[in-house]
This record gives sequence, C-alpha cells and structure tokens, in this order.
Amino acid sequence: MYRERIKKFQAYLKSENMDGFIVNRMANIRYLCGFSGDTGLLIFTDRKAFILCDSRFFEAAKKEVKGAQVVLTKSHPLTELKELKQFQKKNFRYGYEADYLLCSQLETLREALGEAILIDSKGAVDVLSTIKDKAEVELIQKAVDISDVAFDRILGYLKPGLRESEVCAELEYQMKMLGSDKPAFDTIVASGYRAAFPHGVASSKKIARGDLVTFDFGATYKGYVSDITRTVVIGKATQRQKRIYNIVLKAQLAAIKKVKAGVHGTAVDAAARNVLDTAGFKKNFGHGTGHGIGIYIHVQPFMGPRSTDTLKKGMVVTVEPGIYIAKWGGVRIEDDVLITNKGPKVLNKAPKNLLEL
Repeated sequence: MYRERIKKFQAYLKSENMDGFIVNRMANIRYLCGFSGDTGLLIFTDRKAFILCDSRFFEAAKKEVKGAQVVLTKSHPLTELKELKQFQKKNFRYGYEADYLLCSQLETLREALGEAILIDSKGAVDVLSTIKDKAEVELIQKAVDISDVAFDRILGYLKPGLRESEVCAELEYQMKMLGSDKPAFDTIVASGYRAAFPHGVASSKKIARGDLVTFDFGATYKGYVSDITRTVVIGKATQRQKRIYNIVLKAQLAAIKKVKAGVHGTAVDAAARNVLDTAGFKKNFGHGTGHGIGIYIHVQPFMGPRSTDTLKKGMVVTVEPGIYIAKWGGVRIEDDVLITNKGPKVLNKAPKNLLEL
C-alpha cells in the first residue's frame, strides 16, 4: 500500500516538473509511508524517498516505514538537511507544504537547501488522498463504528444537571475504550441556547430538562477519522423542536440523495439549502453542507454555495445541514457517506429519529 503511494506521488512530481518534494505535515507523511511519529520529514529526490527522524522514532520507523529509506538525524530533521549531500543538488526544484511550516522553519529550510529552487505546493498530497482505496474505507468505517457505539453509550449516561464538559469527557473516554487513537477534533457538546453555536465546544453549562443537545464528534482509528453529529432532547420535545428537527432531517436526506459521482459540490449544498429555505429558515444555516474526510477532518471535496469541487467515486464526505436560532438553540444532523458506483452509502448506523431522553 505505502510503496504504491510512494510510486504514485513520484509520478505526480514528475508530471509537475518537480525534482523532489519535502513533506512536512505529519499526517501526510503517515499517509505516504506509514511513519507514525510526531517529528520527521519525508523527502523525495528524483528517484528515491527518505524519512528523516531523530533517535526517539528511529527504531519504530524502521519497522513502520515502507517505500522510503530511514535516515537518523541528531536533532530536528530541518536543521540537518544541509549536512546530507543527497539533498544538495544545484537548481533542483523542490516542492514543500508552506501551510504547515512556521516562518522560522521556512527560513531554516531555505538555508539548508540554498542550491535548490523551493516551490510552495500546498495540496499536492491531496491529489492522492482525496480518493480512498478499499483499505482506507475500512479504516474510516472502523472510526465511524467507534463513534456510533460511543454515542449509543452516552445516551444512557446523559441526564439533567450534568455539565457539557462532563458529558464530553465521558464521550471521549468511551471512544478511547472502543479503540480510538484520539478525538478527531475538539468535541462539541452544546445544550439549550448553546446549540445555536455551530462550533459550540463543551462548556461548564449544565444541561437542563427541555434542552436540545447537539453532539458533534469523531474518532480516529489508525490515522483515519470519523465525523458525526446528532441532536437529542432532554425530556419531551416541544412541537417547535420536533418541527425544526424534522426539517433538518429532510434537508439532510435530500442532500445525501444528491451525493453521487460527477455531481458538483454546489448541487449537494443546494439540495439541503432548498429544503431549509422553503421552510423559512434561509437565514438560519450559515455553513456549508459538507466536506471530505480521511486522514484529516476537513479535506476536499467541499460542498457549499462556493464549492469548486466535483464528487468522485471513492471519496468519503460528510452531510451536515443545520438550523440555528439565537437564544433558542439549534439542530444539526451529520453522517459520513461513501461515494460508490451505485450512489451514496451512509456509513453511520446511529439512529436519526428525534430521541427524547
């Protein structure tokens, strides 16, 4: 798997007239060669690939890395590039990931490769990682399964009087016990009026009877993430809560139905937005309808009013419309969806009917 990715990336570099590439985003390094350490560089020359790491990760790297030669450095790999002759060829065109380098690190890189021409090539690894192979889909499905089971467990724990932060801690604990490496992102537990905050990470607010509670969370399994949102009611739902919930669910199902290879991201967004607009909530949905997931929580394609992406077979995307009403609350429902030859395949199994707890 990793050797094949290395070869594909080398072919991509050749097509872009680059002599080499410096991969400095750690998740991209793991994707390409299997290295799981938190400090290192993956460097491509015209014919070879090298993973540079210090003594903390050297032995593990020799076991993990496939398709690249492991090189031991005495300190941070960036500072030692200038000592390694294989990277000192004059006028070599090296791509690098500028978005993931500090200004000071970029200066170090320029000093180390003074004879090279450096090219900001952000998104280069995305060319490969956007389309998932069978093994990647299986890992994402495992992360999805972990989040589904964790949600089921948290339903039995949830009750009035608990702080959002307490519920968050329990949810993340359950994911960890189920095999998650770590949360895929900062877990959102937003209750009552705070459910109107699309990114309302857990606070010290106590959950009260009658509150809508929105959970937006994900697991990470062997480097691959899931992203699920569910909204529940503590106690019996009001008619207004039921109505708004059902509108969001209708919008989500309409958008999922639109998720097919060849469909533009704006079309998926429009499918959800049309339902919300027709119901009178045009001003209550301010974010995009979804995004790709994989080794990161936000990757192409993006599905919103300004999307420039077209969906392709093998992509895994989220579909997550919502309605947010200030000082009242909000509802969001989100699933992870695989694009197949037969259309959308929803990976989540957690219930989507309105749960009254």
